[in-house]
Amino acid sequence: MWYQLIDIKSSEDREIRADIQVPAESPWFDGHFPGEPVLPGLAQISMVFDVIQKASDGQWRASSVNRVRFKRMIRPDDLLEVIAVPLAKEADGFSFRIQSR
Repeated sequence: MWYQLIDIKSSEDREIRADIQVPAESPWFDGHFPGEPVLPGLAQISMVFDVIQKASDGQWRASSVNRVRFKRMIRPDDLLEVIAVPLAKEADGFSFRIQSR
């Protein structure tokens, strides 16, 4: 796996929290950008999908992604927290954010 899943927790209301670290050696940092490596948005979304999938024992499937904003750059070795909260209007939908720890 290209990132390290340190811990994952799911609450009774289906909120998911995961601590993750992306090592500097991750291939996602190659060429994005030389001298100023940042984690691409596609990798961030993939990481969130993996976390939700793992917390739901492989039963969850994404059907769409709406309104994603990347508010800060994720650098090599940053310690991150992924928080996914179920949406009230969509049975299998989640809102998520990635923040630094």
